[in-house]
Amino acid sequence: MTLPLQITTLLFDLDGTLVHQHPSSSDILFTILDEHEIPLMVSALQETQQFMFRYWANSDEFTQDISMYGDFTEDFWLHYLKRKLWAAGLAEGQAANLAPIIQPELLERHKPETFVPNDVRPTLKSLRRLGYKMGLVSNRSASVEEVIREQEFDSYLDFYFSAGEVSCWKPEPAIFEHALYLADSNPEITAYIGDNYFTDIVGAKNVGIHPILIDPRNIFPDADCQVITKISDLISQM
Repeated sequence: MTLPLQITTLLFDLDGTLVHQHPSSSDILFTILDEHEIPLMVSALQETQQFMFRYWANSDEFTQDISMYGDFTEDFWLHYLKRKLWAAGLAEGQAANLAPIIQPELLERHKPETFVPNDVRPTLKSLRRLGYKMGLVSNRSASVEEVIREQEFDSYLDFYFSAGEVSCWKPEPAIFEHALYLADSNPEITAYIGDNYFTDIVGAKNVGIHPILIDPRNIFPDADCQVITKISDLISQM
């Protein structure tokens, strides 16, 4: 599948798209489950990752947990872990017993390092040379100014902002509409590139923007949109 010829504006997600973390929280979780000899289905990792992406897309579960346990309290994170264990296929009672045991292990061992894949900056540079207007829309609450400048993305981007700065979060239409306003662009000539189907792809589709899912781990094998496995695929598909 090639990028539609009419596209002149490209909007990027930040985390999981241009900037990555290693190891991921799900990788650490499944390493711990393996060490505890918890039997799991082959599909457990994929299903858990799908749940995690959906959960943070303003899901009903997220809203319920915030209401029940407060904003990101210790009890909130413990219940979120239980939900991940349910998604992995554990029974409710087993998850309830196991979560308090492995939560301290997760907190101790999850110390990810941030990295930018080698093809990110060359791809952004090539897209800039090709004349594309480019912006970045992050679902972070805090400003992305520091990371954008630290990673030297600012020389390629026409604008960038976080959800917290505009008080709306993907997949809400308003955040995409704000990006279109800043880009002085229309949905028909705009593409959005992101790694979360539920925030990035659904959100882009809802306002008529062409969605592109970056999915190197095949988390969403049935995605009904253009899919790439690395950011440099954008060049090869033009």
